[in-house]
Amino acid sequence: MGNSPGNTYKLDKLTELNEELENYFSNTIIPQLFVDGDMILRKFTPAAMTHFKLSDSDVGRHIDEVSNNIRFPTIIENIHEVIGSNKSLEKEIQTTDNVWYQMNILPYIVRRENRSNGVIITFIDINDRIQILKGYERLNRNHEVVIHALYHDIKGPMSNIEALVNIMDEAMGEGGNSEAEAKEVMEMLKLSVAKLRETVEDLVDIGEAEMDFANATERVNFGNVIEDAILSLKDKITESEAKITSEIREAEIGIPRKTIRSIIYNLLGNAIKYRSPERLPEVLIRTERANDTVVLTVRDNGMGILEDKKEAIFARYTRLRDDVEGSGIGLFIVKNMVEDTGGRIEVESTVGEGSTFRVYFRQNPTQK
Repeated sequence: MGNSPGNTYKLDKLTELNEELENYFSNTIIPQLFVDGDMILRKFTPAAMTHFKLSDSDVGRHIDEVSNNIRFPTIIENIHEVIGSNKSLEKEIQTTDNVWYQMNILPYIVRRENRSNGVIITFIDINDRIQILKGYERLNRNHEVVIHALYHDIKGPMSNIEALVNIMDEAMGEGGNSEAEAKEVMEMLKLSVAKLRETVEDLVDIGEAEMDFANATERVNFGNVIEDAILSLKDKITESEAKITSEIREAEIGIPRKTIRSIIYNLLGNAIKYRSPERLPEVLIRTERANDTVVLTVRDNGMGILEDKKEAIFARYTRLRDDVEGSGIGLFIVKNMVEDTGGRIEVESTVGEGSTFRVYFRQNPTQK
């Protein structure tokens, strides 16, 4: 029995629509998947084949069998949600290989029955956009940290200058200082001013590199930076009679100089600030490499930190003791700077015995 003209027309029209759909799927540059109501992968674009390493043999397979290729853990749940609700779903996702997409899941509606018989899933690569947004977030955070650090880090050199000016005032009042002693104080004053200028320049020099959202790294010598921090804290070290020891097992690190300087300055300053009243402070600063990580350790014999305060000390404006001078932003600054390099900071402490801070910087193991 032959087809009627009406049936022939419908068949031709269906074939034409199918060819158009095939042509669309074959030529679009956007990764797209067509999954039917039984969760079977029926079709995908060449772009999806490339992005998700699919092959022709994946057509006809359950989507659960190829979901690992897509590398987005909740895609199965999202498809079920759209099919069940007949409503489209749009969300920004990050696949397990750290690529960001805008994922749109549209219900494939059977008009006669007004129900979903599958979904069309579209993936738009927004990785560059997300990285730019993250860059601006990091830039804003860096500006905030630099403002705090500017206030915090200049107090050491300022204290040195203030102490030296007081010495000169007292000497001039007594009239007993020799010219040699006056020259010595003046040289120390000049050095403190120079250090203050260097500190300010380090902290406020955000530079064009950060506008490109990539901190300009350089090969920084740990010994030089430690010596710099000790010199900036010289008055506090002298006053407390602190003994500072360094063990440089890893001599250099690839990191912005102002970052490592501020980290060491803050950790060393805290070790002296929170010293035990029962003994003279002793601080060990050690650097070493562990595979692709450079570890900076600052260990003291100070008052120690209560167990329930170990996390809180990294929050802004947290102060452990009201009787110790400070603004409570030092470790907040350190934590932000460390995390901006992709590293982490940990603390071990026993009340009455001391604290050990370890900073882990990720480094290329072949980079020396």
